[in-house]
Amino acid sequence: MRKKGLFILLLMVVLTSCGEYQRLLKSRDPEEKYQAALQYFNQQQYVKAQTLLDDVTAYYRGSERSEDILAYLARCYMGQKSYEPATDYYQAYVRNYPKGKYATEAYFQVGHCQYLDSPDARLDQATTKKAIEAFEVFVELFPESPYAEQAYQEMAELYDKLAYKELKSAQLYYNLGTYLGNNYLSCEIVCKNALKNYPSNKYQEDFCWLILQSKYQQLVNSFEERKMERARDAQDEYYNFITEYPDSKHRKDADKMLAYIRKVTKE
Repeated sequence: MRKKGLFILLLMVVLTSCGEYQRLLKSRDPEEKYQAALQYFNQQQYVKAQTLLDDVTAYYRGSERSEDILAYLARCYMGQKSYEPATDYYQAYVRNYPKGKYATEAYFQVGHCQYLDSPDARLDQATTKKAIEAFEVFVELFPESPYAEQAYQEMAELYDKLAYKELKSAQLYYNLGTYLGNNYLSCEIVCKNALKNYPSNKYQEDFCWLILQSKYQQLVNSFEERKMERARDAQDEYYNFITEYPDSKHRKDADKMLAYIRKVTKE
Protein backbone atom coordinates (compact mmCIF):
# COMPACT_ATOMS: atom_id res chain seq x y z
CA MET A 1 0.00 0.00 0.00
CA ARG A 2 2.83 2.36 0.88
CA LYS A 3 4.52 1.82 -2.50
CA LYS A 4 1.21 2.37 -4.25
CA GLY A 5 0.72 5.62 -2.35
CA LEU A 6 4.19 6.86 -3.30
CA PHE A 7 3.53 5.98 -6.93
CA ILE A 8 0.25 7.89 -6.94
CA LEU A 9 1.93 10.89 -5.31
CA LEU A 10 4.74 10.84 -7.86
CA LEU A 11 2.23 10.57 -10.70
CA MET A 12 0.33 13.57 -9.35
CA VAL A 13 3.53 15.62 -9.17
CA VAL A 14 4.40 14.71 -12.77
CA LEU A 15 0.92 15.50 -14.03
CA THR A 16 0.88 18.80 -12.14
CA SER A 17 4.28 19.68 -13.59
CA CYS A 18 3.13 18.81 -17.11
CA GLY A 19 -0.03 20.80 -16.60
CA GLU A 20 1.91 23.82 -15.44
CA TYR A 21 4.22 23.62 -18.44
CA GLN A 22 1.28 23.34 -20.83
CA ARG A 23 -0.29 26.37 -19.16
CA LEU A 24 2.92 28.34 -19.61
CA LEU A 25 3.04 27.48 -23.30
CA LYS A 26 -0.41 29.02 -23.72
CA SER A 27 0.37 32.03 -21.55
CA ARG A 28 0.45 35.46 -23.17
CA ASP A 29 2.70 36.87 -20.45
CA PRO A 30 6.29 36.95 -21.83
CA GLU A 31 7.77 37.84 -18.44
CA GLU A 32 6.15 34.81 -16.83
CA LYS A 33 7.49 32.61 -19.61
CA TYR A 34 10.97 34.10 -19.29
CA GLN A 35 11.16 33.61 -15.53
CA ALA A 36 9.80 30.07 -15.85
CA ALA A 37 12.41 29.33 -18.55
CA LEU A 38 15.21 30.31 -16.16
CA GLN A 39 13.73 28.04 -13.49
CA TYR A 40 13.56 25.13 -15.92
CA PHE A 41 17.13 25.86 -16.98
CA ASN A 42 18.34 25.76 -13.37
CA GLN A 43 16.52 22.44 -12.98
CA GLN A 44 18.38 21.17 -16.08
CA GLN A 45 15.13 20.81 -18.00
CA TYR A 46 16.75 22.29 -21.06
CA VAL A 47 14.13 21.43 -23.69
CA LYS A 48 11.38 23.17 -21.74
CA ALA A 49 13.60 26.15 -21.04
CA GLN A 50 14.58 26.42 -24.69
CA THR A 51 10.98 26.20 -25.91
CA LEU A 52 9.83 28.99 -23.60
CA LEU A 53 12.80 31.18 -24.50
CA ASP A 54 12.07 30.67 -28.20
CA ASP A 55 8.51 31.83 -27.54
CA VAL A 56 9.62 35.17 -26.05
CA THR A 57 12.61 35.89 -28.32
CA ALA A 58 10.64 38.05 -30.74
CA TYR A 59 8.96 39.99 -27.91
CA TYR A 60 12.26 41.00 -26.29
CA ARG A 61 14.21 41.57 -29.52
CA GLY A 62 16.15 44.83 -29.31
CA SER A 63 15.79 45.05 -25.53
CA GLU A 64 18.44 44.51 -22.85
CA ARG A 65 16.91 41.11 -22.11
CA SER A 66 17.60 39.95 -25.66
CA GLU A 67 21.25 39.44 -24.77
CA ASP A 68 20.36 37.16 -21.85
CA ILE A 69 17.93 35.14 -23.95
CA LEU A 70 20.54 34.53 -26.66
CA ALA A 71 23.08 33.36 -24.08
CA TYR A 72 20.60 31.08 -22.34
CA LEU A 73 19.42 29.55 -25.61
CA ALA A 74 23.04 28.66 -26.38
CA ARG A 75 23.38 27.13 -22.91
CA CYS A 76 20.16 25.16 -23.38
CA TYR A 77 21.53 23.54 -26.52
CA MET A 78 24.79 22.82 -24.70
CA GLY A 79 22.79 21.15 -21.94
CA GLN A 80 21.09 18.97 -24.57
CA LYS A 81 24.49 18.15 -26.10
CA SER A 82 23.28 19.63 -29.38
CA TYR A 83 26.60 21.19 -30.22
CA GLU A 84 25.94 22.44 -33.75
CA PRO A 85 22.96 24.67 -32.82
CA ALA A 86 24.80 25.68 -29.63
CA THR A 87 27.69 26.83 -31.82
CA ASP A 88 25.28 28.81 -34.00
CA TYR A 89 23.80 30.61 -30.99
CA TYR A 90 27.18 31.40 -29.43
CA GLN A 91 28.38 32.73 -32.78
CA ALA A 92 25.24 34.84 -33.02
CA TYR A 93 25.98 36.19 -29.55
CA VAL A 94 29.55 37.08 -30.54
CA ARG A 95 28.31 38.89 -33.66
CA ASN A 96 25.67 40.87 -31.79
CA TYR A 97 27.44 41.45 -28.47
CA PRO A 98 31.22 41.20 -29.07
CA LYS A 99 31.84 43.01 -25.79
CA GLY A 100 28.75 41.80 -23.95
CA LYS A 101 28.61 40.43 -20.42
CA TYR A 102 28.77 36.83 -21.72
CA ALA A 103 31.42 37.54 -24.36
CA THR A 104 34.25 35.58 -22.72
CA GLU A 105 32.03 32.54 -22.31
CA ALA A 106 30.62 32.84 -25.83
CA TYR A 107 34.00 33.13 -27.58
CA PHE A 108 35.28 30.12 -25.64
CA GLN A 109 32.17 28.04 -26.21
CA VAL A 110 32.29 28.53 -29.98
CA GLY A 111 35.55 26.57 -29.94
CA HIS A 112 34.48 24.20 -27.17
CA CYS A 113 31.23 23.21 -28.91
CA GLN A 114 33.11 22.45 -32.11
CA TYR A 115 35.74 20.57 -30.10
CA LEU A 116 32.98 18.38 -28.64
CA ASP A 117 31.47 17.97 -32.12
CA SER A 118 34.80 17.10 -33.75
CA PRO A 119 34.49 13.71 -35.53
CA ASP A 120 36.71 10.65 -35.53
CA ALA A 121 40.12 11.27 -37.10
CA ARG A 122 39.23 9.03 -40.05
CA LEU A 123 36.43 11.42 -41.08
CA ASP A 124 36.45 14.93 -42.56
CA GLN A 125 38.09 17.34 -40.11
CA ALA A 126 36.46 20.64 -41.17
CA THR A 127 34.84 21.03 -37.73
CA THR A 128 38.16 20.31 -36.02
CA LYS A 129 39.86 23.08 -37.99
CA LYS A 130 37.04 25.51 -37.21
CA ALA A 131 37.39 24.71 -33.51
CA ILE A 132 41.13 25.47 -33.62
CA GLU A 133 40.47 28.78 -35.39
CA ALA A 134 37.86 29.71 -32.76
CA PHE A 135 40.22 28.87 -29.90
CA GLU A 136 43.00 30.93 -31.50
CA VAL A 137 40.67 33.93 -31.63
CA PHE A 138 39.62 33.32 -28.03
CA VAL A 139 43.12 33.10 -26.50
CA GLU A 140 44.18 36.19 -28.43
CA LEU A 141 41.24 38.19 -27.09
CA PHE A 142 41.15 36.73 -23.57
CA PRO A 143 44.65 35.46 -22.67
CA GLU A 144 44.02 35.87 -18.94
CA SER A 145 40.62 34.16 -18.95
CA PRO A 146 40.00 31.20 -16.60
CA TYR A 147 39.01 29.32 -19.77
CA ALA A 148 42.41 29.91 -21.43
CA GLU A 149 44.15 26.82 -20.01
CA GLN A 150 41.30 24.57 -21.12
CA ALA A 151 41.31 26.20 -24.56
CA TYR A 152 45.03 25.46 -25.01
CA GLN A 153 44.56 21.89 -23.83
CA GLU A 154 41.66 21.21 -26.17
CA MET A 155 43.47 22.93 -29.04
CA ALA A 156 46.45 20.60 -28.50
CA GLU A 157 44.12 17.59 -28.64
CA LEU A 158 42.64 18.86 -31.89
CA TYR A 159 46.09 19.35 -33.43
CA ASP A 160 46.96 15.80 -32.38
CA LYS A 161 43.82 14.56 -34.12
CA LEU A 162 44.79 16.32 -37.34
CA ALA A 163 48.31 14.92 -37.02
CA TYR A 164 46.97 11.41 -36.44
CA LYS A 165 44.91 11.65 -39.63
CA GLU A 166 48.09 12.56 -41.50
CA LEU A 167 49.94 9.70 -39.80
CA LYS A 168 47.38 7.17 -41.02
CA SER A 169 47.65 8.63 -44.50
CA ALA A 170 51.45 8.36 -44.41
CA GLN A 171 51.27 4.77 -43.19
CA LEU A 172 48.94 3.92 -46.06
CA TYR A 173 51.41 5.31 -48.57
CA TYR A 174 54.23 3.38 -46.91
CA ASN A 175 52.27 0.13 -47.03
CA LEU A 176 51.57 0.67 -50.74
CA GLY A 177 55.33 0.72 -51.34
CA THR A 178 56.16 0.76 -55.03
CA TYR A 179 52.65 -0.11 -56.17
CA LEU A 180 51.83 2.13 -59.15
CA GLY A 181 54.67 4.50 -58.32
CA ASN A 182 56.99 5.63 -55.54
CA ASN A 183 54.62 5.72 -52.58
CA TYR A 184 57.59 5.87 -50.20
CA LEU A 185 58.29 9.38 -51.46
CA SER A 186 54.62 10.31 -50.93
CA CYS A 187 54.84 8.94 -47.38
CA GLU A 188 57.94 11.04 -46.74
CA ILE A 189 56.25 14.21 -48.04
CA VAL A 190 53.13 13.68 -45.89
CA CYS A 191 55.28 13.16 -42.79
CA LYS A 192 57.39 16.26 -43.38
CA ASN A 193 54.31 18.40 -43.97
CA ALA A 194 52.70 17.09 -40.78
CA LEU A 195 55.82 17.90 -38.75
CA LYS A 196 55.83 21.39 -40.23
CA ASN A 197 52.12 22.03 -39.74
CA TYR A 198 51.78 20.40 -36.29
CA PRO A 199 55.22 20.88 -34.69
CA SER A 200 54.14 19.91 -31.16
CA ASN A 201 52.04 16.87 -31.97
CA LYS A 202 52.50 13.68 -29.93
CA TYR A 203 53.26 11.55 -32.99
CA GLN A 204 56.53 13.24 -33.90
CA GLU A 205 58.66 10.14 -33.38
CA ASP A 206 56.28 8.07 -35.51
CA PHE A 207 56.57 10.59 -38.35
CA CYS A 208 60.37 10.70 -38.11
CA TRP A 209 60.57 6.92 -38.07
CA LEU A 210 58.39 6.72 -41.18
CA ILE A 211 60.63 9.24 -42.93
CA LEU A 212 63.70 7.13 -42.17
CA GLN A 213 61.96 3.94 -43.27
CA SER A 214 60.79 5.60 -46.48
CA LYS A 215 64.26 6.85 -47.35
CA TYR A 216 65.70 3.42 -46.61
CA GLN A 217 63.13 1.64 -48.79
CA GLN A 218 63.83 4.07 -51.62
CA LEU A 219 67.49 3.10 -51.30
CA VAL A 220 66.73 -0.64 -51.29
CA ASN A 221 64.49 -0.31 -54.35
CA SER A 222 66.75 2.14 -56.18
CA PHE A 223 68.36 1.83 -59.59
CA GLU A 224 72.12 1.48 -59.35
CA GLU A 225 72.84 5.01 -60.62
CA ARG A 226 70.86 6.57 -57.75
CA LYS A 227 71.92 4.24 -54.94
CA MET A 228 74.80 6.32 -53.65
CA GLU A 229 72.72 9.50 -53.52
CA ARG A 230 69.90 7.75 -51.70
CA ALA A 231 72.30 5.99 -49.34
CA ARG A 232 73.74 9.35 -48.25
CA ASP A 233 70.22 10.69 -47.83
CA ALA A 234 69.14 7.71 -45.71
CA GLN A 235 72.33 7.93 -43.65
CA ASP A 236 71.71 11.59 -42.84
CA GLU A 237 68.16 10.72 -41.82
CA TYR A 238 69.44 7.90 -39.60
CA TYR A 239 71.68 10.27 -37.66
CA ASN A 240 68.87 12.83 -37.40
CA PHE A 241 66.60 10.15 -35.97
CA ILE A 242 68.95 8.70 -33.36
CA THR A 243 70.05 12.19 -32.29
CA GLU A 244 66.44 13.14 -31.66
CA TYR A 245 65.36 9.75 -30.26
CA PRO A 246 68.44 7.92 -28.92
CA ASP A 247 66.33 5.56 -26.79
CA SER A 248 63.70 4.86 -29.44
CA LYS A 249 62.10 1.42 -29.52
CA HIS A 250 63.11 1.41 -33.21
CA ARG A 251 66.83 1.85 -32.48
CA LYS A 252 67.81 -1.77 -33.30
CA ASP A 253 65.99 -1.68 -36.62
CA ALA A 254 67.53 1.70 -37.40
CA ASP A 255 71.01 0.31 -36.69
CA LYS A 256 70.36 -2.59 -39.09
CA MET A 257 69.46 -0.03 -41.74
CA LEU A 258 72.73 1.78 -41.10
CA ALA A 259 74.67 -1.43 -41.58
CA TYR A 260 73.17 -1.86 -45.07
CA ILE A 261 73.71 1.82 -45.87
CA ARG A 262 77.41 1.49 -45.01
CA LYS A 263 77.72 -1.49 -47.35
CA VAL A 264 76.35 0.67 -50.15
CA THR A 265 78.64 3.61 -49.33
CA LYS A 266 81.52 1.22 -48.54
CA GLU A 267 82.28 3.02 -45.28
